[in-house]
Amino acid sequence: MKQIAFYGKGGIGKSTTVCNIAAALADEGKKVIVVGCDPKYDCTSNLRGGEEIPTILDTLREKGMEKLSLEDAIDGKKIEMEEIIHKGYNGIYCIEAGGPKPGYGCAGRGVIVAIDLLKKMDIYEELGVDIVLYDVLGDVVCGGFAMPLRMGLAKQIYVVTSSDYMAMYAANNICRGMKEFAKKGGSRLGGLIYNVRGSLDAYDLVEEMANKIGTEITGKIPNSMLIAEGEIEGKTVIEYAPDSEISSIYRELARKIYENDMGAIPNPLENEEIMQIGQAVKERIKKMKN
Repeated sequence: MKQIAFYGKGGIGKSTTVCNIAAALADEGKKVIVVGCDPKYDCTSNLRGGEEIPTILDTLREKGMEKLSLEDAIDGKKIEMEEIIHKGYNGIYCIEAGGPKPGYGCAGRGVIVAIDLLKKMDIYEELGVDIVLYDVLGDVVCGGFAMPLRMGLAKQIYVVTSSDYMAMYAANNICRGMKEFAKKGGSRLGGLIYNVRGSLDAYDLVEEMANKIGTEITGKIPNSMLIAEGEIEGKTVIEYAPDSEISSIYRELARKIYENDMGAIPNPLENEEIMQIGQAVKERIKKMKN
């Protein structure tokens, strides 16, 4: 069983990427689990026709189990697998960690509780899954969101970025955290996923950053209106337009990720280096305006 986590700046397209990769792998006959690690609990919606599912934290709250230990909850049969796992497209298992009530508690607590619960219930082994995909909010400062990375639960981390400066800045910061945790047995960097956003397509600048970090661009996802059209229907593009070129791109990316057993400890850029790339992005934007 492989466990892979996806990080990146908020709004960069992680959930879109993860859901399409999951759908592509399911179409290949793989047993897939997607664990949504965002308190907004919308990571898996495109695998279920836009339908929200109960989160792990919400389920615990509704059962009055917040003050119970996970061992007591499991031993007392107070929580069942079917209450926290819901099937989506082509049999994909969907889980949402959830978060605290708005204004209360740590947003990363849902990730900590969810992963502990899944491990203690032996969910992955019982379901016999081939691959687990974690869709993680990009803030590795928080211990909860860093958990798949810090504890080495995920064999590899893929960082989703565009050629937007702030997206690359966030990707570099994620690599900083990864380098620190790697010293203590944390996850390795599998590669960058370049998701083209807006009108700026600067593959060479993202490639330059990848080379300096010591990794590669695993795949490039171009702009496609089919992605947006599918999401309005609550579907991945794999389901919405299975024979399209963009679906083929996601399928190839999924195969590369599934077959990749390598990983690197990243060498994040210094502030001066990432600012130089930012200036290059600025110059590209200025040229586009003229």
